[in-house]
Amino acid sequence: MEFHQYTLTTIDFGSVSRYSYFSWMDSALANIQVNVVEMEFNQATFQVLENYRDFRVMVIYRSPVTSLFCNCGETGFCSHQKATLTRLFGQENWLSFFDFNRYRNLLKKIAVQYGLEHEPLLENYFSAHIKDAALQFVLKDKHLTSIDDFDLLEPQTRPAKIHSEQLHSFIVLTRNRYYKQLQVLLCQAPLSKSGTPKNPISTVESQSRIWQTDSIDETQFFAAISQLAQPLQQTDTPIGRSLRAIAKNPLALDFFLHDYEKAENITATSLSPIQIGLSKGEIKLLIEQRGSFYCIKGELSIHGITYELQDLTILFDHFIAIKKYLYLVENKLHLKLIRLFGNKGNELRIHRNKFKEFNELFLAPLANSVALNFKDIPKANKPQLKENLYYQDMQALIFLEESEDFVNIIPVMRYGDVEVPILSKRNIFGTDAKGSQFLVERKKEAETKVISLLLKQHTYFQEQLDDDSFQHLYLHRKYFLDKNWFLNAFEEWHQHGVQIIGFNTIRGNKLSRFKGKIQIEVLSGQNWFNANIQVKFGPKSVSLKKLEKAVRNRSQFIPLDDGTLGVLPQEWLEKFEAYFNAAEVIEDEHLQIPKFKFNEIDQLFSNEEIDHAVSVEIDYLRNQLSTLASYPPVQLPDIFVGDLRHYQQQGVQWLNFLDKLNFGACLADDMGLGKTVQILAFLATQKAKGITTPTLLVLPTTLIFNWKREIEQFLPSFNTLVLEGPNRRDISEQFEELDIVLISYHNLLTDINRLKKLTFNYVILDESQYIKNPDSQRYKAVNLLRARNRIILTGTPIENNTMDLFAQLSFAIPGLFGNKKYFKDVYTTPIDAFHDRKRKKMLKEKIKPFILRRTKRDVLDDLPAKNELVLYCEMKTAQRRIYDLYEKEFREFISAKDGDEIKKSPMHVLKGLTKLRQICNSSKLLQSEDLTSAEDSAKIEMLIEQIQHKKDQHKIIVFSQFVSMLHLIKEALDKNGIPSLTLTGQSRNRGQLVSDFQSNEDSRVFLISLKAGGTGLNLTAADVVYLVDPWWNPAVEQQAIDRIYRIGQQKNVTAVRLISPNTVEDKIQALQQHKKEISSTILEDGGSLDAFYLDKDYLLKILR
Repeated sequence: MEFHQYTLTTIDFGSVSRYSYFSWMDSALANIQVNVVEMEFNQATFQVLENYRDFRVMVIYRSPVTSLFCNCGETGFCSHQKATLTRLFGQENWLSFFDFNRYRNLLKKIAVQYGLEHEPLLENYFSAHIKDAALQFVLKDKHLTSIDDFDLLEPQTRPAKIHSEQLHSFIVLTRNRYYKQLQVLLCQAPLSKSGTPKNPISTVESQSRIWQTDSIDETQFFAAISQLAQPLQQTDTPIGRSLRAIAKNPLALDFFLHDYEKAENITATSLSPIQIGLSKGEIKLLIEQRGSFYCIKGELSIHGITYELQDLTILFDHFIAIKKYLYLVENKLHLKLIRLFGNKGNELRIHRNKFKEFNELFLAPLANSVALNFKDIPKANKPQLKENLYYQDMQALIFLEESEDFVNIIPVMRYGDVEVPILSKRNIFGTDAKGSQFLVERKKEAETKVISLLLKQHTYFQEQLDDDSFQHLYLHRKYFLDKNWFLNAFEEWHQHGVQIIGFNTIRGNKLSRFKGKIQIEVLSGQNWFNANIQVKFGPKSVSLKKLEKAVRNRSQFIPLDDGTLGVLPQEWLEKFEAYFNAAEVIEDEHLQIPKFKFNEIDQLFSNEEIDHAVSVEIDYLRNQLSTLASYPPVQLPDIFVGDLRHYQQQGVQWLNFLDKLNFGACLADDMGLGKTVQILAFLATQKAKGITTPTLLVLPTTLIFNWKREIEQFLPSFNTLVLEGPNRRDISEQFEELDIVLISYHNLLTDINRLKKLTFNYVILDESQYIKNPDSQRYKAVNLLRARNRIILTGTPIENNTMDLFAQLSFAIPGLFGNKKYFKDVYTTPIDAFHDRKRKKMLKEKIKPFILRRTKRDVLDDLPAKNELVLYCEMKTAQRRIYDLYEKEFREFISAKDGDEIKKSPMHVLKGLTKLRQICNSSKLLQSEDLTSAEDSAKIEMLIEQIQHKKDQHKIIVFSQFVSMLHLIKEALDKNGIPSLTLTGQSRNRGQLVSDFQSNEDSRVFLISLKAGGTGLNLTAADVVYLVDPWWNPAVEQQAIDRIYRIGQQKNVTAVRLISPNTVEDKIQALQQHKKEISSTILEDGGSLDAFYLDKDYLLKILR
């Protein structure tokens, strides 16, 4: 007979399992027997037995297409193809041949013997297939050899090999010779030419097979055989579950029935083949009244064939035998009924006087699992159905009741005022106005929909549904009350119109049956966005204060007014945590979100929740803040004396626009681009608007002179007061007369108690990186100052790590980031430690509206070129010997410590690194006679040579972190007759030294320490700068270079770094480049970032 084909494109064998459900599945398919004939990767042939007819089904899988072939002669998707797929899904060992990952795990079982279990392409070495119900592996390379192939015993002690035929495993059902009870044995024997077992037949210990399989079904199968191989001395021993596991036959083994009359022992002649399966047939009782008696007949329909109950044979107390089939009957009532008819013949007769009692005691209990057909009771007609509203008032119900530690789930359908358990066979009887009885037909389609709904909601339910003993499903209390299960299940039941009864009767249960619902509307206020939020669990509302408390405590339960507890899903906790971090609860009615967080509104809320007017306002703010060209022009008042470059004019426009919105700001232009003059122009526009309240400027001590001079130049009419010296006075009396008050960070700490009582128009911080540590006294002090608004100025907003941004912008725009822990968890750790690109982008978008940063490259087309070079200075022999000695000692110190110990000893680590860097400069910096080379260092020699060649045409600046190195350089310059100036932190005449270098042509070389020259210097007379020693933080170096490369510079600038090759300095260069890349993604320039991390692995890398 020819095969017909059906193709499916919706099955992914990688995701299917025994619990998979498809619309074409039918419970009747379980009655069809399916066995493997042959199986290999992605294809198999099955034997399908239905109504004692034998068919063949082939399955070929070429992802994502599954082709099914059957020789039944039908067309379309036939029952044999459906049954084959259903059985295939239920057998994990079969699925292993249709999913690559499962198949690979299968091959690993044989690969282990050859040491190949970790090879990526096991299929190149092995294949597997099932034939004759046995799993077999095949070597693709016959030369592959395992240890088991070697016999290492000496010849005289080696046992003789027994060359036996291949043994075939099968199952034998027999009776225990002593207890006459069912005994199930796993046996093996060679096969005859006809394929049947032949002697000798031996039993196999099934217990050992349990540990050889990963399949749950196979484990249960062997465990059941192990139980039933032993004598059951108590007749009530529960063996139903074991029999079910055996009847499933996951390995598709052959079954045989042992005939005691032929042989007491199991021999080939005493065995007859049988098929075994679960009975999914329907028992029906036909009841009719004949004269004074009610006559009852019974029948069983299975595989489309009907048998009278008296003709059925019960075997082993649990099976019915039909020809060569044994069907497991799990319902004890069914077995009793079959026995009753076997004793009484083909009909039971009950006198009508006893029928009422018979109906209550016998038929009513049977009605749950047996179909009762009353021939004398007609089906209801349309008027009868309409009168009683059976179909108009249909309602699906789910009753919940406790049974010890379990919760029973009873699906019920209500027809009018009659409730029927859906999993029962119970009939619905009614009586019309005339007293005539009628039968109401149950709506199987509606009831099946309820069962299908339940089956999707827990993996246990399918197996429970297969057990005819129960008219309900069940779950352990622990699983039932799992918040994710019952909430989602109840919601889906409600959505399908199913009523739930009995939830509140479960002991110890205080949970609300309702899944929470949120309604949100975001509206615009004057300086805020207001989010009106309603949270309800069924009819009960929850206040925002209660919700905030639960979220802050990370509690997933919130008390409701009816005494129950609402369950907060994890996604709610995360969502509301974001709400409460971004906003403040106002009068328990709504959330108030500052308008400077406009960029977060559409991240926090969906489009449906945001009012149209809010969306328009947010679009306006984004458009205005997206480009400098979009800001309204600002006319500078006459009180400002001077001219602004175009980009400086744009900066003033930007500051005025943010001022209009009451937003704080961070002006982060490159050093030398005129942040000072932009601020002064902005303050002039404030004065022109009639604002007379003074501005407080907080800045480093070294910059006070510069600011005062700039104010005198550009705002000569302003009344400026500098709070400095030991006799600083209270300014409250003259407060209204002042325009600008200048104070250093140092003096602010002393005067904060007086200044915090005053309210300024603006508080402006110059070099705001001075407050980058949120735990510092400076940070705490500036946050005590009161002002209408705040601005910070810095050329390096990030020096050490992203936490620098938190401190500075939290001052300028309070509330922008939430608390320190939140910022660290969300931004600092992911970005600095793990280079999280997504978080970098989030942070960049968050700060973008409030930071204006222009580099020289961006805004000064006429700025001369800047060239940065590296000169490698190979250390001399003695210097290298000292370096290698110290490096070895330091590397051994690091290797002996674990990561935590290193982080707890930062001073030891920094001291060791500093020594290595000093040696790279000159071993004389160690100040140790034993380890000091008499020779000059390679760097000093190269530097002197460079200066000698360049000093006549260029003014030169030399930077070093080490003051002692500057002294050595000065000594070398003096020896060579080259005059120089020196500026360090100890220099008292700072201004005079700078002026001398700038204006005196004879001053050609200026030696400056990095610390002293990092800020507040304008050295445009120079055009060559040497960086003697690199530092971890490129921002510090950049600050030094920018002392020269700034506004007013007319010449090309050359910056030269002196590096000792094959030393820690090489690694510092690499670290600098890495930090520049991170900073660029956040600040959109090549700025600086991040101090050295005390990481053991990195330390060992830089120590060669």
